Parts: sequence; structure tokens; C-alpha cells
Amino acid sequence: MPAAFRSRRVLATSAAVVALLLAVLLSLAVGARAVSPGTVLDALLHGATGDDAEVVRGLRVPRTLVGLMVGAALALAGTALQGITRNPIADPGILGISQGSAVAVVLAIAFLGVHTLSGYVWFAFLGAALASVAVYAIAARGRGGATPVKLALGGAAVNALLLSVTTGVLTTKAAALDEFRFWQIGSLDGRDTAVLGQIWPFLLIGAVLVLSVARGLDALALGEDVAKGLGQKVATVRIVGGLGATVLTGAAVAAAGPLAFVGLAVPHIARAIVGSDHRWVLPMAALIGPVMVLVADVAGRIVFPPGEVPAGVMTALIGVPFLVTLVRRKAVPA
Repeated sequence: MPAAFRSRRVLATSAAVVALLLAVLLSLAVGARAVSPGTVLDALLHGATGDDAEVVRGLRVPRTLVGLMVGAALALAGTALQGITRNPIADPGILGISQGSAVAVVLAIAFLGVHTLSGYVWFAFLGAALASVAVYAIAARGRGGATPVKLALGGAAVNALLLSVTTGVLTTKAAALDEFRFWQIGSLDGRDTAVLGQIWPFLLIGAVLVLSVARGLDALALGEDVAKGLGQKVATVRIVGGLGATVLTGAAVAAAGPLAFVGLAVPHIARAIVGSDHRWVLPMAALIGPVMVLVADVAGRIVFPPGEVPAGVMTALIGVPFLVTLVRRKAVPA
């Protein structure tokens, strides 16, 4: 690797770290009640007292930490799924994994009496896992196996089915509608330290699984035959990477709801910055994902004061134009 390119990657990574720190500061300082950066630092480092300090420590720190974890998780999951499927438009939402979590959560609310975010996490995992298996099973049937196009079409079919199930349950269980709709749109509002304690072990496990197959994802990008020729166990790479992406998606969706397009847009931004080597792309995505989520969350707090637009709406507003541009400029491989 040329020294200049290596230096560019290091510089880009440093810039991403700075951007992340600025996004964290914005998340802690900006909202319905503006808090100065100095007060934020005093509240965090010196145990300052007062209403502003309590707002920072009690409300915004947990919210920001959840945003950091969810953004990193969705970005890593999207990067892994795009590498596994060799499909530039693959992400947890498009492949139906997020909707699988949503169906499991709405069933838990409507029929099992689960009413806490900490209770959703197990159902979100189960739904994500079942949706992943269903999409792959559909795509793997027939000639050619699970090609990128077949995975995308299988994901669209499963997504439509699960959305219909969700809508059907909510129309017959009106009591679950109010609770579910706030979760479904995707938001960081109201998240506390209990949620952090529930999800961080799974985010760590999922991240380790995804990072462990970075070399395998690079080989897969060259095609299955080439990857096998390079000594990679393609099935193992896909299973480990897919399992990691499922765990990451389940944890993120359980904590904040299905935030749209983070897993789609961030991997492309990361690759544009550091190239196609997944040993660099995955860490860069883990830095950029939280920046996108936190900036979207902050923007949602200030666009219509004193009200608040959920982060899921803001990420969709960012992601839809990105998806349209991607479809116009890139051909999806068959």
C-alpha cells in the first residue's frame, strides 16, 4: 500500500473521530433547553449541580450513548450485509431484518403484555434472526443460489409480508397501536441507562463477529470462486458475518426502533473515504454511523421547537435522496 494512501486513511480516521466528538457535544448541548459547552463539560467532569447539569447527566448522556451504540451497530450491520451479499443496496431494512424485529415486538406488545424497552430486546433478536433465515432460504432456492438480486427480491417479499402482519395485528389490537407507533418510527427520546445495560453485550458480540470476517468480506467482493481460491471458507464467512449483522440489528432496533437508511448510506460513505478494504471500512463505518444518528437526532430537536421530530424521520429524509442517487449511479450486480 502506498504511504500516501495509508496517510490519507489515518488522516480520514482522525477527522471522523473529531466529527464524532463534535456530534456528541452537540447531542449533549442542543435541545429544547440549550446548554453551553462549558456547562456540559462541568456537568460531566466536575460534577456541577443545577438544572442544566441534571438535564445533561440524567437525560442527554443516556440518550447520546444509545445513539452512539445504535449508530455503530446499524453501520456495521449494513457494511457486513453489503459485503456478504455483494449488493450495494443491502441493509437491515431493505433485507427485511428490521421489519422482522418490528413484527416480533408488536406481537410481544399485543399478545404477551411486554411493555418495556428492556423486554423488547429478546423479541427483537428473535424476529431479526427468523427474518434473516427466511430471506436467505428464499434466495438460495433455484439456479445460481443466493445472488445479490435474489437476496434483494427475497428481502422485499419478506419485508412486505411482515409489514402486512404488523398492520393486521395493530388494526385488531388498537391498545397496542399507541405504544408501538412511538417505537416503530425510530427515536432516541426517553432511552435510559437500563437500555444501555441490556444492549451493550450484544453490540460487542455482534461487532466482534463482523470484524472477524473482514478479510473474508474482501475476498467475497472478488467473487465466490476467487474467494475459495484464496483459501476463504465462503459459507463460514457468510454465516459468521450474517450472524453478527443479525445480532447488531436486533440490539439496535430493540433500543431505538428501526432507524431507516443508516445501514445503507454509511458503508458507501466509509468506502468513499478509506477504500474497499473492510479492515478499514468497518471501523470507519462504526465512527460515521453514530455521527449520522446523533446529528439526525439533534436536527429533529430543533426543526420544530418546542416539539421534536423523531430521529427515524430525519435519517429517512437523509437516506431517501441517497438511495435514489445510488440507484441512478450504480448498477446492482446480478
